[in-house]
Amino acid sequence: MKKRSKLSLILISLFSAAFVISSCKTLRVVNCAMQEEKAFDDLKKTAAKNDRADPEKKDNKKDKAGEKTNAAKKTTKEEKTDPRYMELKKSNPDFFGWLSIEGTVLDYPVMYTPNDPEYYLHRNFDGEYSYGGVPFIQGDCREGCGNYLMHGHNMKNGSMFAGILFYKDKSYWKEHPVISFDTPYENGEYEVMSAFYSKVYMSDEENVFKYYKYTDLTDKKVFDEYAKQVKAAALYDTGVDAEYGDEFITLSTCAYHTENGRFVVIARKKH
Repeated sequence: MKKRSKLSLILISLFSAAFVISSCKTLRVVNCAMQEEKAFDDLKKTAAKNDRADPEKKDNKKDKAGEKTNAAKKTTKEEKTDPRYMELKKSNPDFFGWLSIEGTVLDYPVMYTPNDPEYYLHRNFDGEYSYGGVPFIQGDCREGCGNYLMHGHNMKNGSMFAGILFYKDKSYWKEHPVISFDTPYENGEYEVMSAFYSKVYMSDEENVFKYYKYTDLTDKKVFDEYAKQVKAAALYDTGVDAEYGDEFITLSTCAYHTENGRFVVIARKKH
């Protein structure tokens, strides 16, 4: 009986220790997640403080008669800047834009470091360690390429790009058909065209849609092939079509339906 009692005490002690360790780890994860979200909230406040004071500055291309003025014709990219995001750009030149979906928690800055594409995979806006990281644009994208492909973690707490998996349901798309993506130089709204499950394929696999290979859509043949594949992969029809010259954003995150699985949402810029 004494041996059993000692064994029971040992087991209880081990289980108790494991519980305490597990609880500490959980609390640490929760605390880190809260700190990360607070950091993003601070960035939102920074952007909000620098919102445009003059609403007419949003469109200086036309005068009162509806004709373009000479000044507007000469407007440069720098003169079209959005003060909300230029402040963030000054704070960190890696800042590329702000991605959001109205009515959801997806409301984050997007980073771009082409020479080290995954730099922000586990870093925050300031470059310090962060498990959740910051959404970032794939390295082979470039301004004017036609398709900004963005990657973000599928976090268990629902942050980052976890929410895009809700687009597997057509009803969710109907409630959230538009994705906003603003840069310091241009504000943009994108209509969801396709949502689908995919994966990272082996380099020698053929007859599969490697969506992550389509960033440069300036060639019409490539564009047409891409648009065809996007529609074919879709879980449901959104009624959004594409024609050569359209621009896209692609949101990609991990999914666990298969090894190296991904869930993808592709949206076309509003005409």
